[in-house]
Amino acid sequence: MTKLKTRAFLYQLGGFAILFISFKYLVGTYTNLTGMWVPMTAFVIGTILSPKFQAIKTKEGERLFMKWMFIKGIKDIS
Repeated sequence: MTKLKTRAFLYQLGGFAILFISFKYLVGTYTNLTGMWVPMTAFVIGTILSPKFQAIKTKEGERLFMKWMFIKGIKDIS
C-alpha cells in the first residue's frame, strides 16, 4: 500500500466516522427508532453522504482525488 492509498483510506474512514457519529446521535435523539435501527440508519446515511477518496497513478505520478455529492465533479487534492 502506497502513502497516498493509505492517506485516501484514512480520509475516507475519518469522513465516514464523523458523519456516522453525528447521525447516530441525531437519529437516536430525534426519532423514535430504538435498538439496532439507530446505528443501521446512521451507517446507511453516513455511507451515502461521506466523500469518496481514491489514489490513482497518472503520467505525473500518483495523485489523490475526491468525489462528493455536494461538490460538482472530481477534485484533485494531492
